[in-house]
Amino acid sequence: MARHAAPTTPRRTLLRAGLTLTAAGAALGLGTAGAQAAAPAAPLPLSGTDKPLLDAAELPIAGQAVGTALGHSAAGALGPVKSLQLDPLAGTGTDPLDNALGTQIADFKPISTAAVTGPVTDGGAPKDLPLVGDVVALLPG
Repeated sequence: MARHAAPTTPRRTLLRAGLTLTAAGAALGLGTAGAQAAAPAAPLPLSGTDKPLLDAAELPIAGQAVGTALGHSAAGALGPVKSLQLDPLAGTGTDPLDNALGTQIADFKPISTAAVTGPVTDGGAPKDLPLVGDVVALLPG
């Protein structure tokens, strides 16, 4: 059977309909933008009789509102990042980061890199790291 004679799938039909609607929407959007650009703009008043957007007494309140909004948005954005697992292969047999190195000389206490790599290979987050965790705790969220 030739390719042009093959039956069309519903997925292909939906794709064509979606592309057609997108192109029509873009054409309508460009047409309205041109019509708005052709319309004359209303002149701005030159006198200062209009009330300003913010009075001088309202500025501290607006600053507090902006600060509160930024604090909430930063907490919402940074909260999940602070508890995000750094090593997706942690706890599996194929974890390439699970490579602690240790040594002991004579009767001295053994030294190992497991204290540094352990939090990452155990599935830790940035807040669980030894030195970085204290800094991450200062971030909101």
